Amino acid sequence: MYLALLVIFLQCSELYTEERVFTFNTVEIKVQPSVKVKNGAPMSIVCHADISKSTDFQLKHNFTIFKDGKLVFMRVSDKGDVQYKISMARSSDTGDYECTVEAGGKVKSSNSLHVWVTGMTKPILTAEKREVLEGEVVKLRCELPEEEPPLYFLFRKIKMNSTPKEKHVFEPYRNFSVVEFSVEEGDNILQFDCFGRRNVKLEYEITEASNKTLVTVREPFIKPTLNAKPSSNITEGDRIQFECSTVVARMRDIEIILQKNKTILNSVRDEKILKYAAVATLEDSGEYMCKVEQGRASKITKLNVVVSELFPQPILAASMSTLDENKELTLSCSISGFRKANFSILRKNSNGDIYLKNSRNLTMRVNVNDTGSYICKAEVKGIVKESKPVGINVYAPVSKPTLSVVSGLPEVVLGKPLWLICRSVMGTPPIAFTFYKGNEVKKTVINDTYATFMDENIGQNDERGYKCDARNNHSTGRKTSNILNITVIVPIVNASLGSVPYGEVENGRDTAFLCSVKGGSWPIHFRIFKKTDHEVLVYEKSENASSILWHKGAVSRQDTGTYYCIASNRANVDVKSHPITITVILAAWQKGVIAAFVLITIAGAVTLTLWWFLCKKKKAKGPSMEMSGSALATNSTSEKLTRQHNDGDYYSGSGYIEDSENHMKSTDESKGPDLESAEVEYTEVEVSTLDPHRAPVQKGTETVYSEIRKANNDSVENRHSRIQGHPDAT
Repeated sequence: MYLALLVIFLQCSELYTEERVFTFNTVEIKVQPSVKVKNGAPMSIVCHADISKSTDFQLKHNFTIFKDGKLVFMRVSDKGDVQYKISMARSSDTGDYECTVEAGGKVKSSNSLHVWVTGMTKPILTAEKREVLEGEVVKLRCELPEEEPPLYFLFRKIKMNSTPKEKHVFEPYRNFSVVEFSVEEGDNILQFDCFGRRNVKLEYEITEASNKTLVTVREPFIKPTLNAKPSSNITEGDRIQFECSTVVARMRDIEIILQKNKTILNSVRDEKILKYAAVATLEDSGEYMCKVEQGRASKITKLNVVVSELFPQPILAASMSTLDENKELTLSCSISGFRKANFSILRKNSNGDIYLKNSRNLTMRVNVNDTGSYICKAEVKGIVKESKPVGINVYAPVSKPTLSVVSGLPEVVLGKPLWLICRSVMGTPPIAFTFYKGNEVKKTVINDTYATFMDENIGQNDERGYKCDARNNHSTGRKTSNILNITVIVPIVNASLGSVPYGEVENGRDTAFLCSVKGGSWPIHFRIFKKTDHEVLVYEKSENASSILWHKGAVSRQDTGTYYCIASNRANVDVKSHPITITVILAAWQKGVIAAFVLITIAGAVTLTLWWFLCKKKKAKGPSMEMSGSALATNSTSEKLTRQHNDGDYYSGSGYIEDSENHMKSTDESKGPDLESAEVEYTEVEVSTLDPHRAPVQKGTETVYSEIRKANNDSVENRHSRIQGHPDAT
């Protein structure tokens, strides 16, 4: 029974487990009352999970709400939704919200929802001090306690009847900002306020203005007074005195300064009054400024002073401004409408003016060293005025110029420019140099002692001479140089090299080399080279001609080789010819001697060979060859034997076989003449037998073996083999 209950329980448990199935349909997030909420209003973030279940069973939900990726709310509930309530929404609650639900190991998130809390809290502005002195600073603090950074702050300094001054500050990590405003001269009662601003979805939201803060400004000292005694309108030469004073609250670190055109004339510290006196001149006219400073505070007062002219500027006159040396010069100094003054004449110098005479007039005989600027000074009642400078130029005459070529020699290479220089050793500059080619003016140059000219248009047959003249402001006028004639050097054109005889030269004979050019100015320097593993100079000569001839006698085999020549002149351009090749061969008599020697050697060799051959042949014919027949016939030609009568008997004479095609040759030509080792060769021949009683000839065929001993080297054609008739041949 217990076993049955256990089985039933397990089956029920499996059935129960199989039925607890669920799935997330959606997870939604929304805002109440709307996605746009006013600052300070209540707001709720609602997260709802829509879940489908296989059966009705309870399921724990873990709800998590994020704002801009940061966790702001978490709750566990068996219900399908939760609320995140905010009693008073602030601008810091603006952001992107997202809800995530976890249940039974499954997780589902909602879409992101942007919530905008419009409006910002009013900023709070406080000032460190409510009363400050001129020159001090006002320290302000603007705070947005319920807002979150990043924030922008705007501070304003408001002054009556003027445009507010603003300062902008960005605070990325704080919800407050601190700035300082300086208190300037003229600031009495100042008013300050501030604003806050933030950026929401590329839009700016600005707070309302903060509370107004008032700051009272006190003067550390009063504006200074500036006076000129006896008056601000005086005549030069009179004495003028300036006084600048002020009233201060505390005598510490106070300074009074007197200026004119940014130039400080006088200053005092920790005193209430400043004094400055001077003899007035025209240059003293202008605006004066008294400035009082204490800390950052400063106040100024200005005064315009006019100084009237006591006498006008003196005028220096010269009898002439340009004159020759050793001439007289008169200088006169005067004042228009004023004669009672102390005059002096001076010459300007970089190291200090040179005093010449304490007088109205000066007459002197001048030289070139007196060239310079002269002035005169006039003094009345301690006022000294200086005239404008007068320039005096004293000229020495120019010397006769010399014209030369810059490179030195009076010559130029055709096609290249010619540089000329004209010099004048003496003469007061500036000097005008003029260059001529023939009678044609080419160029004018103004310089001190020399001038240069470049002529690029020079022809081969250009025969015009050059000259130059020099002149300055001396009354003698210009001077002209001597005429300079220029030699035009024509570069070498087309060098060539030839020889007689050309190409092959017999040993011991003379030969001649001719090096020539088609054009070029004389003298011409000729050089002949022979090519080996390096260049060898074999001949050189300078000639006032377009060619040279070099005779070389008794050439030898060592003179065989390649030759070329190089021609050059003062154009300094080497022109190289094409190379020629010279081959030294044997002379005719040398060839005859060699031929005779060769023929004699060949004849001797032939004679020795024949003698040796005959000796060999005699040795080879010693042993005779025996044959078994009395008649001999050849198998190739069937030559008949001639019958001859000798003393009534019939005689079978020896026959000769012409060895033309079937001659017998040595079978082994490499063997020596040893007859004992000769090989034996058998030949079948046809023999006709003669009837001893002059009966008709009976023809028959018998086999006869002829033993032939062959000797080495016995291979001469048309050799005859003697055949001895055999007695049995009958």
